[in-house]
Amino acid sequence: MRAEATPEAQNPYQAVAQLGRVVVQIENNYVDPVERGKIVEGAIKGMVENLDPHSSYLPPDEWKQFQSDTEGKFGGVGLEVDGRGEKLVVIAPIEGSPAQRAGIKSGDQILAVDGEDVITQPLDKVVKKMRGAAGTKVKITVHRESGRGTVAASTPDSGIAPSPALPGEARDGGAPAPGGERTGQTLTFEVTREVIHVSSVTYKLLDGNIGYIRIKQFQERAHAEMMAATAKLRAEAKGGVLTAILLDVRSNPGGLVDEATEIADEFLSTGGIYSMRHRGEVIEDLKARSGGAFADIPCVALVNEWSASASELLVGALQDNKRATVVGANTFGKGSVQSILPLPNGAGLKLTTARYYTPSGHAIQADGIHPDVVIESGTKGPQETPKVTRERDLPGHLAAEGPQGGAAQRDAGAIVVDGGTPDMVSGMLARDVPVDPSSSNDVVLRVGYQMLKAQAAARPTFTK
Repeated sequence: MRAEATPEAQNPYQAVAQLGRVVVQIENNYVDPVERGKIVEGAIKGMVENLDPHSSYLPPDEWKQFQSDTEGKFGGVGLEVDGRGEKLVVIAPIEGSPAQRAGIKSGDQILAVDGEDVITQPLDKVVKKMRGAAGTKVKITVHRESGRGTVAASTPDSGIAPSPALPGEARDGGAPAPGGERTGQTLTFEVTREVIHVSSVTYKLLDGNIGYIRIKQFQERAHAEMMAATAKLRAEAKGGVLTAILLDVRSNPGGLVDEATEIADEFLSTGGIYSMRHRGEVIEDLKARSGGAFADIPCVALVNEWSASASELLVGALQDNKRATVVGANTFGKGSVQSILPLPNGAGLKLTTARYYTPSGHAIQADGIHPDVVIESGTKGPQETPKVTRERDLPGHLAAEGPQGGAAQRDAGAIVVDGGTPDMVSGMLARDVPVDPSSSNDVVLRVGYQMLKAQAAARPTFTK
């Protein structure tokens, strides 16, 4: 074999020579001494994040947390939280979690963690503070509005009890906590962390034997959880038969594609699920298998602006195969594939490697799924429409390519009404869904349910 020199333009080491020069300049001339590892790690992060909004370099601590998120379990207190403006609000404590046993309630505003004010801190940083090894303790200070109940008494064997008020705080609503005037109570809880198992699926049986299934994200065992939920719904249903499925993936940010694919397959007996393309070449074209659990009953899928990635893949498969009517707002439009690549020393790389397409060839990237019945988010005031950020609004997003959706391609007699705000959905629990949503304030839920009732009523019934 003849050895040949690599042309300078193709030599990757030549390309990073400038990085080495900058590192030397920083080490020799920066105002304070710096660690070389910290400089290089920052350079790697910047290099990867400059590619697109979804590629990222994950140092060891972030890589470990990422793996915990996809597994659906982690050491923590068991709170679902939401950042709203400058407020960090508890959506709900996870059932059976240390936070629930301590008495933290939905609607509580988190003020401090271990005595440190968190009001102005990013959501991910606050979540990281509350997580930790099982058996360790953390103090969580919340503000609770008047009339929202009292703190649950701790039991002797729980190992959890409200701690004394911090200096300047009050339990009787007398002294306002940091962040301005408030009415109500400022309460501090000392909570012992445990391994928290987060379910990705919630469910409820609605009137008419309609199964409501909400998938919050696609983590490990999401498909298994959905099938277990289905078995429970059928056990509750009259005659053990479900007449329809109301599938809610609103505010579902995506997750593991394999789990979304398995769920899509339950609604299909034939047809495609998705195709994946790398640099214009089809590298995967996945087809449905026969025998899906829901292949023969009506389905309506609920979406909103925050339905993204794997949830768009699922809904796109059902829509293109005419297995579900899609109700809600145009989805987020994240149609790119991130490969998860482990690196030495416990780090990892999340790298965009392909684009997703629905079975009809519709490119999800920067376009999203276009509902059959459009129900837009509500307005903040008489003239002010809230700004909704989608994939196409993110700096550095991958450009759209291939056939796009929209009214020209999808004329389904769409209607446009006021559907409230995405905030209404993010904190919604299955137990809060009315058994008969026909008069619900949640317009998307109401419309989807009414459509299913009409479809189920039109289906022929058979008696033995």
